[in-house]
Amino acid sequence: MNIAVIGLGSNIDPQKNIVQAKELIHKNFPIIKSSQFVETTPIGYPDQANFLNGAVLVETVLEQSSFQSTLKKIEHALGRKSSSKFGPRSIDLDLLVWNDKIIDLDFYERDFIKQSVLELLPKVKL
Repeated sequence: MNIAVIGLGSNIDPQKNIVQAKELIHKNFPIIKSSQFVETTPIGYPDQANFLNGAVLVETVLEQSSFQSTLKKIEHALGRKSSSKFGPRSIDLDLLVWNDKIIDLDFYERDFIKQSVLELLPKVKL
């Protein structure tokens, strides 16, 4: 069994989209725990709405590439459009941690990601 932390973020109807994303994630993977969700200011393009960000800890039998493919399908189902890295989005699902290993290097750059991960996995290997 693999353990993963998924970062969730939205700044287009975030209350609705975060709930729907968690529901779709739960249909595919058992959610073990959810972090607090916090409002964050946009990075890159400041002229857009603030984001709601947090994370969930899940279990999966899938391999990492299949798991990430499933996350992309969930994003698509929730209306995620291809946009610039920092543009507005209905939902953003990022694999942050895979089996206690930091996968997303934004962990080291963005406090809200680090706080969410450490809330779910306080002993993650830094």
